[in-house]
Amino acid sequence: MKAVVMAGGEGTRLRPMTSSMPKPLLPVVNRPIMEHVLRLLKRHGLTETVVTVQFLASLVKNYFGDGEELGMELTYAHEEKPLGTAGSVKNAEEALKDDAFLVISGDALTDFDLSDLVRFHKEKGALVTVCLTRVPNPLEFGITIVDEQGKVERFLEKPTWGQVFSDTVNTGIYVMEPEVFDYVEPDVSVDWSGDVFPQLMKEGKPIYGYIAEGYWEDVGTHESYVKAQADVLEGEVDVEVDGFEISPGVWVAEGAEVHPDAVLRGPLYVGDYAKVEAGAEIREHTVVGSNVVVKSGAFLHRAVVHDNVYVGPHSNLRGCVVGKNTDIMRAVRIEDGAVVGDECLIGEESIVQGNVRIYPFKTIEAGAFVNTSVIWESRGQAHLFGARGVSGILNVEITPELAVRLAGAYATTLKKGATVTTARDHSRGARALKRAVISALQASAIDVRDLENVPLPVARQQTARGSAGGIMIRTSPGVPDSVDIMFFDERGADLSQGGQRKLDRVYARQEYRRAFPGEVGDLFFPASIYDSYTGSLLRDVDTTGIAEAGLKVVIDASNGSAGLVLPSLLGRLGVDTLTINPGLDESRPTETLEQRRQGLVRLGEIAASARAAFGVRFDPVGERLSFVDERGRIVEDDRALLVMLDLVAAERRSGRVALPVTTTRIAEQVAAYHGTQVEWTTTSPDDLTRVCREESTVFGGDGRGGFIIPEFSSVFDGPAAFVRLLGLVARTQLTLSQIDARIPRAHVLRKDIATPWAVKGLVMRRVVEAAGDRSVDTTDGVRVVEADGRWVLVLPDPSEAVTHLWAEGPDDASAQALLGEWSAVVEGAGDAAGQ
Repeated sequence: MKAVVMAGGEGTRLRPMTSSMPKPLLPVVNRPIMEHVLRLLKRHGLTETVVTVQFLASLVKNYFGDGEELGMELTYAHEEKPLGTAGSVKNAEEALKDDAFLVISGDALTDFDLSDLVRFHKEKGALVTVCLTRVPNPLEFGITIVDEQGKVERFLEKPTWGQVFSDTVNTGIYVMEPEVFDYVEPDVSVDWSGDVFPQLMKEGKPIYGYIAEGYWEDVGTHESYVKAQADVLEGEVDVEVDGFEISPGVWVAEGAEVHPDAVLRGPLYVGDYAKVEAGAEIREHTVVGSNVVVKSGAFLHRAVVHDNVYVGPHSNLRGCVVGKNTDIMRAVRIEDGAVVGDECLIGEESIVQGNVRIYPFKTIEAGAFVNTSVIWESRGQAHLFGARGVSGILNVEITPELAVRLAGAYATTLKKGATVTTARDHSRGARALKRAVISALQASAIDVRDLENVPLPVARQQTARGSAGGIMIRTSPGVPDSVDIMFFDERGADLSQGGQRKLDRVYARQEYRRAFPGEVGDLFFPASIYDSYTGSLLRDVDTTGIAEAGLKVVIDASNGSAGLVLPSLLGRLGVDTLTINPGLDESRPTETLEQRRQGLVRLGEIAASARAAFGVRFDPVGERLSFVDERGRIVEDDRALLVMLDLVAAERRSGRVALPVTTTRIAEQVAAYHGTQVEWTTTSPDDLTRVCREESTVFGGDGRGGFIIPEFSSVFDGPAAFVRLLGLVARTQLTLSQIDARIPRAHVLRKDIATPWAVKGLVMRRVVEAAGDRSVDTTDGVRVVEADGRWVLVLPDPSEAVTHLWAEGPDDASAQALLGEWSAVVEGAGDAAGQ
């Protein structure tokens, strides 16, 4: 006997899950509903099966093929238009006309004894046997009355409660003789229950009803879809579950990594090659699909998560469904009954209310509160660029596909035949992405100079030597699973705001230039880049007095690419150095704040015991620099900026220093004492770079380990800052602790407040209103200066749903009071907007 699986329905009630996936392919415990159906057929010997398809037919065909993997023979009958339950089977008549056949829906979950159904059909000599079951709520189904012999007496499709005369409903499973096709008109929409069966009963044909025992669930609504998952996990339906039951009700599939410190409370299912981190909690009736990542602190309860989903740290998913290839970012909350479609991005700290539907390919911005369904509007991110270029989680937000499109867009902004310099840090992720970038550039008629793994300052300097621009890929500082794709202009500086907007536009339009045959760009690898870099550095930065001072210095290369430039640099400086952690460590392309602190403590111990003049620690890409003094004490980054400022200003006695508005106003006192003046800039490195390109600027820094030495470069450069510091200390003949001691103490405090994007403008307006007649500076954000000199800066973050506040006073208590006062203004504005 052959079987017919009806798999052509659109499943409109299940949208948005069925917007981009046919209903039969919806996974139930990580296996399509239709696969459960086919396995049931095979279990009862029905291996020859015709599948009727119509909506998104190619997806069904591609998934199941000819059925060989299931040990079955599948053929397909394609409907050009919907033909109804009977019309779709009539469409497959040619394959079914020789013998009785069984009809079953491809989107209902069941474990009925089909062999007993077929036996009943043959014993009764029926033309049609309708498989029936008893349900508590028959309103959504066709109810059926049968007599004592099982003969059908009456049908009623989808009754009201006033019409309910039975709890026995039609499951849509039938055994039929080929003669039934005589009652179905071809190429028109015909239904079994509404059209064919009434006609058969009218003519007195033998239609029987078989009341089946077992499980049956018509997966037609979101509620029934989630219920089906729970029923499988509870063992209420006899279906195969892939994987291993590692404890009662806890199923883990092949290749899945579940950390011992993750909390699993079954019954639940974790799909193949999924990864559940320490501190994650997965509760009852949750299904985690294949290749899903569940980060630390995430909580899932009665959640159904399809394949290739990223569930960010501290997110909370309850009773919801999340479609495949979707990214759920940090601290997102998705409530009971919500459904998120395929390939969406739910921004961090956003809330999706219960029963909301988010259709496929949508972006929900960080901090958004979504209480209505998102169907048409895209809610796309306004800009690609953040504070460090284009940043995101590797292979979640930043994929090779994205890298190719970005590089293609960047190439399109340049002339054909232009040269772009590429570089990376020493991580495997950056290496893989850079190869994708190079391919896209060449395919867009761009020649590529690939520096491979180099310090960031070297990449910038080499870009400035004849390239139209550059691309550097590195691990995000302090975030090991994220990467930054950084774009440089022809000077090696970060792209300006205008350049970023231009790249944004080209990327958004997806109008990428492609090279004609013969125009594909060349790839070459420049030689002697470190000799070139150090030669220029030692020519441009004053090194007089270093050799004569007899200084001893300890250098920590942090196992990063900064160590690659040190051999050619230190050998020409004539200074006694002890270098630690010089080798590259692929497993540590960046460092957390705690690791950085531990490294500085260790550096201080070595510097003190070695009786060194000071110690310096590079970040892994050589962009930033941290100090310890001769006693081994850590010079905090904000103090290090003042120490460098004091040394430079004391030597130059004129000119300007460029500092962001977040810097302590003690800097103005230090600069003025030595006859220099401060040029305040925005917090954007691009703005700091702009000022440092001007001829009168003698120094720049950001207070976070970034130093600009304008005579050599207008960008942050760790090795240049080290050489400059070495020369200054050698010539001044003062220790770092002596210089630090003569600078007044600063009292600057900082606080970050979560602020939804929609209210950021209102928050800033309220801040200006609250300032009243006090002095206001709008260089970046709003800086309010009190009459006594205390000040607070309120600055909305350009890429996150956050507002930053800085406050400075004569002591910590005064600064804290000011910070508390203005925090209340910011939070009050946000609360008022949310009401």
